[in-house]
Amino acid sequence: MPSTPVASVLFVCVHNAGRSQMAAGFLAHLAGDRVEVRSAGSLPADEVNPAAVEAMKEIGIDIAGARPKVLTTEAVQASDYVITMGCGDACPVFPGKRYLDWALDDPAGQGVEAVRPIRDAIKARVEGLVAEIDARQQP
Repeated sequence: MPSTPVASVLFVCVHNAGRSQMAAGFLAHLAGDRVEVRSAGSLPADEVNPAAVEAMKEIGIDIAGARPKVLTTEAVQASDYVITMGCGDACPVFPGKRYLDWALDDPAGQGVEAVRPIRDAIKARVEGLVAEIDARQQP
């Protein structure tokens, strides 16, 4: 394992309470300390969506201690990958960053039954992201 992360990823959604928190949980779980993980929101909520916490708990990933954070220019500048999930033009753009926009349903106000397919879609995308990051590290 490297002592410093090989990449830094910022997940951004409007409230930083569902999609971005689940994505950050998956990436931290799958990549460990190989990747620095951040999440933020353009209009952060007061707490993480309880249905998102429950959906992740079902598969053994605990995001209950996560807290929504406001999106800052510094967070974007410090990240190699910026992955947006519905924040639109609120996310600042800097040269040299890899920007991805993941079109995913918003779990806000949904029960855990509706959040599970969103969770599973996020997992698949995060697995692809980990594969991309690993491929870029190959000589």
